[in-house]
Amino acid sequence: MEKISFRVTVVMERYPTNNRWRSEQWRVVDVLPDEGEFAAPTEVAVPANVAPGTLRIAHPGYELGIFRDEAEGYYLNVQAPEPAIFAIWRFNEDETEAIPHAVTLSYNEAARRMDAQEKVDRVAMPPELLETLSAWVAENYEPPQKKPRIRPESFKSKEGRYKSGM
Repeated sequence: MEKISFRVTVVMERYPTNNRWRSEQWRVVDVLPDEGEFAAPTEVAVPANVAPGTLRIAHPGYELGIFRDEAEGYYLNVQAPEPAIFAIWRFNEDETEAIPHAVTLSYNEAARRMDAQEKVDRVAMPPELLETLSAWVAENYEPPQKKPRIRPESFKSKEGRYKSGM
């Protein structure tokens, strides 16, 4: 099977907070298909019901790929109560703006990134993408087989049977 990938745009949001140490926070609010409407990061309209002072920036040109070595992570995502797209982001050098770094559909990759202290936000996976990923998982993922447990020779009795009651 050929590699499956999608071009996406990550929408970041900066919103005001009531925190004396940090007046604003950043988060990923959406991951959309990249249909070429943006050539560079672009400020986009903020819905009327969002807090005043909120800013949204669309960052185009990210690749959301499906790779065979992440099959288990995709399986876990598809089986989750709320399948998600995970967006990894970082601050720029002077920490004034959040910039997306990567996007993934793998629970395992998202977990590795969080373990590495990276910022990872999740957004709901659209139904069309969930169908595509579910079909890929059904075709390509095979759960690992349980291996028989091998007991050391020291557990055997003189008669060659395993000792019980330990």
